[in-house]
Amino acid sequence: MSASLFLVETLPDGDEYTLDGSEGHHAATVQRLRTGEALLVGDGRGAVAEAVVTAVARDRLEVRLGRRTRLTRPDPRLVVVQGIAKGERGELAVQAMTEVGVDEIVPWAAVRSVVRWRGDRGDRSLRRWVDTAREAAKQARRPWLPDVAEPADAAAVCSRVRAAARAVVLHEEADRALTTVDLPESGDILVVVGPEGGIAPDELTGFVEAGAVAVRLGDSVLRTSTAGVAALSVLNARLGRW
Repeated sequence: MSASLFLVETLPDGDEYTLDGSEGHHAATVQRLRTGEALLVGDGRGAVAEAVVTAVARDRLEVRLGRRTRLTRPDPRLVVVQGIAKGERGELAVQAMTEVGVDEIVPWAAVRSVVRWRGDRGDRSLRRWVDTAREAAKQARRPWLPDVAEPADAAAVCSRVRAAARAVVLHEEADRALTTVDLPESGDILVVVGPEGGIAPDELTGFVEAGAVAVRLGDSVLRTSTAGVAALSVLNARLGRW
């Protein structure tokens, strides 16, 4: 079994470290790590240290830090504009996309989004996406946490499309396959995923006019919670990440 990753604000310069707070609780009480067991400690910004438990107390561990690595953020970056979905489907999408390597997720308040993020409810929903991405990154042993942006409307998405090195919109009626689109060597590759009701015609037109290419993944129609994951899998393979 591979060593679990625990996230801290900053990796210390010294070799001895106390893992406490919520991460210490999870390590000592939930996972019940014991003296001599291995773990990873990272800052979510590319720095990761191998570590060994030297002592266990209530809700905290004493660890000795060993070999350290610092990995640069992948380039090109994989950015998914995810239509806001009802229930747990949005969080399921965030979890799975994080596990397969998304670099940024942009919640999109699409015309056909059933749920609207407003006021305190919107703040709580965004926080759940951030927390979901963090936990999924730990599960996947990712050295970089994905960014979760503020919610965007169609105009903001168009701006992201224009700024991207390549932008695609997943649409079941598109004639072109994602596998045929040229990919850049650097910059943002932006993937737009609609909500449950799909992308409205005016939204699709706006994105294409801003420079996006409408593409399909296959003959079947995927749920909003799985379409982004499938697209990222194709891109990971084509970019040599996988």
